[in-house]
Amino acid sequence: MGSGIDRGMHIATYGHYGRPVLVFPSEAGRAWDFESNGMVAAVADLVNAGRVKLYCVDSLDADTWSAKGLPIEERALRHEVYTRWLTHTVVPYIHDDTTPGAELITTGCSMGAYHAVHFSFQRADLAPLAIGLSGNYDVMTWRSWGDRGDATYFANPTDYVPNLHGDHLEWLRKQLSILLVVGQGAWETHPTGSLPSTVKFAQLVQEKGIRCELDLWGYDVSHDWEWWQQQLAHHLPRFC
Repeated sequence: MGSGIDRGMHIATYGHYGRPVLVFPSEAGRAWDFESNGMVAAVADLVNAGRVKLYCVDSLDADTWSAKGLPIEERALRHEVYTRWLTHTVVPYIHDDTTPGAELITTGCSMGAYHAVHFSFQRADLAPLAIGLSGNYDVMTWRSWGDRGDATYFANPTDYVPNLHGDHLEWLRKQLSILLVVGQGAWETHPTGSLPSTVKFAQLVQEKGIRCELDLWGYDVSHDWEWWQQQLAHHLPRFC
């Protein structure tokens, strides 16, 4: 079932009850990609049992991170529009549809993993658990060019996590949990950079004392939907 949201953006929902899961598509993807690539079917037992309800959103990547003709700072500034849509429209929509104030799980594959993890870091009050599958968490590796400023810094987990400190860090240690999953097979290193980025980022988060689990899958596990289906089906039941 799809619902029209601002600017022609969409949310596709699956399920009737359960813990809300905010799902980000892979790069430049649409709300229905999760279903069309077998991800909803992979966790159908949880959906049908009322343990989770999936809220799959459109990306805005084509106008932001995937707009390679724009300097990185402009891409990051445009990404802030997407974040406002999530916090001002999508999350209230989810809360109205489920339980007001319900704690979200965020998840996504590939670039969707970046969105899931970054959103949980920025708004751990709304989404205290992120599950990233085959993500790259350093926006500077995305064919970036041009000078980077504050917008890029605050949109780049690999930049800001090492500098977390004080009361905010203590709060994140109590509030936030991150699960990072990645294979070691085809396309996980080249060209996506997912394997080295995930391993490095997990270390950065763990060094800050924030709950972070790294799950490395085998050398036969590629950067592809058939493996993400298995990874989500393996991990999601633990949290709902």
